[in-house]
Amino acid sequence: MESLGEEPWDVVICGTGLQQSLLALALSRSKKRVLHTDPNDYYGQHEAALTLQDAESFAAKYAGSSSSEGVSEGDGMKQSVLRNATVWKPDDAEAQGLKFPRAYSLALAPQIIHTKSKLLSSLVSSRAYRQVEFLAVGSFFVYEPAKDGSVPKLSRIPSSREDVFSSQSIPARSKRSLMKFLKFVLDFESDDQKPLWEGQADTPLADFLTTQFKLEDDLKRYVVALTLALDGKVSVQSGLAAINRHLTSIGMFGPGFCAVYPKWGGLSEIAQVACRAGAVGGGIYMLDTTSTMKPSRDNDKASLELSNDVAVEANSVVSGQEATVGTKAISRLVAVVKSPLKSLFQVLVEGAPAPAVAVVALSNMPSPIYALIHSSDTGECPVGQCVVYLTTLATVGSKHALKQALDMLVSAAVESDVSASPCLYQLYYEQVFGDRTLTTDKLGTTPIFSLPPLSATLAFEDSDLEAVKSAWGLVLGDEADEETYLVFEDREGADAEDEIYE
Repeated sequence: MESLGEEPWDVVICGTGLQQSLLALALSRSKKRVLHTDPNDYYGQHEAALTLQDAESFAAKYAGSSSSEGVSEGDGMKQSVLRNATVWKPDDAEAQGLKFPRAYSLALAPQIIHTKSKLLSSLVSSRAYRQVEFLAVGSFFVYEPAKDGSVPKLSRIPSSREDVFSSQSIPARSKRSLMKFLKFVLDFESDDQKPLWEGQADTPLADFLTTQFKLEDDLKRYVVALTLALDGKVSVQSGLAAINRHLTSIGMFGPGFCAVYPKWGGLSEIAQVACRAGAVGGGIYMLDTTSTMKPSRDNDKASLELSNDVAVEANSVVSGQEATVGTKAISRLVAVVKSPLKSLFQVLVEGAPAPAVAVVALSNMPSPIYALIHSSDTGECPVGQCVVYLTTLATVGSKHALKQALDMLVSAAVESDVSASPCLYQLYYEQVFGDRTLTTDKLGTTPIFSLPPLSATLAFEDSDLEAVKSAWGLVLGDEADEETYLVFEDREGADAEDEIYE
């Protein structure tokens, strides 16, 4: 430990969240001395994947509205982007089927990744993709409440032209209107199509669908649901971009799906892969380590007092941004259900892989609620169970709304041989929206960079990578060459089948 403080570090990165870990990966072949710490005893920070034991500790740590986030200036404390966490399970959960704690891996960042995402391109160019197993995201559904004596059901959204043609539930006239819209959205940024929507760019997409394409209410709900917008009031410009991303991603990696999900815990798995690559490149990793930052006697460096009584100096420091009081937040309920919900994971296109994730929109609630349902193929729960991630905007009543939505979803999707109370475990928490840009400051003359938290969205946003690249350029300074950013050659002796980051 004493040797850690003998020479200054080029950069100390605090937190092993996805962005910090990608930054470490980007710096791993720059010959910079990188020290990477995390206050938790697991990787991923706000994007971690938790065992049930970890979830208990997580709920205790973030039960309130603020918490230390691993690095502070002097005696100051940062407000966490996570808050109001609780866990629940029935008294007889184990008797009902809840397994041992490490049989579960509950993702704090269960975002799906569209196949056109720049994140996937970066994993390929950096050769890190070989260490991640991706699974297909399957069908998108809309919850249909019971009416006219019927039972609640989940209606599959026809999200491609082939789906529309084959649908038996959409009248022929409505099909023509929907096909006209899908053709338009595939080319909405062209000079021919822009005049149709630019003057209404900030108006609600639902209104645009009515005035321009005469879509009926059910079809409008389907289209708006595909945007994955949590406020249900997505604008024309944002909505068209989201649906274009969805449609143009279909078929890129194979038939029948538009997005993927990393096995074993979502974005946490990518963060861990990036950290392993950083370690191979010479980075030093220290988990369960907090730090207090103070000016150094050398005004060109920052001094960090680590919680293991080691003092280190750094030419630059990177951490995560603190939350802003009063900022909007999302509420998320993670539930382990003792049913595989097989009906949601059907292969509907010949040659398509079996999906491991399904998406359900519950747009009948006061605020839209989305559910990402993960099968046991994700490695997040035992066979015969599934994990449901429900998300909505945080309000006074959002926790109750999420539990109500879980009951509705289960009643519509669960098999008839499962008891009326199929939930084995629940983790609830809130996540605050953050600023979307990298912020810079100085301690003395030492640059301090703060990465923003990830977008609180259901699908990974490419804009979350911009702050990582900016931080990389600032750390390297004149040595930065954009053409080499996350573009690595295979290490000597490695080929396409090698485990080069182990």
